[in-house]
Amino acid sequence: MTTKIIEITVNPQGETKIETKGFTGGSCRAASKTLEQVLGQQATEQMTAEFYQTESVGQSQKTQG
Repeated sequence: MTTKIIEITVNPQGETKIETKGFTGGSCRAASKTLEQVLGQQATEQMTAEFYQTESVGQSQKTQG
């Protein structure tokens, strides 16, 4: 299981940056949504490689023979 982290950085000018780590697909957006709303208007958004990964779901396939 991958550790999921939401990191918030505030620079000296008061600008904030939210960075999610360990999330795959759009789950990062759901996890950080409330923080984004509290911190105010979003200036930019940059997706990480993890955003484009899909969550692995166990699947089995039966073969009839």
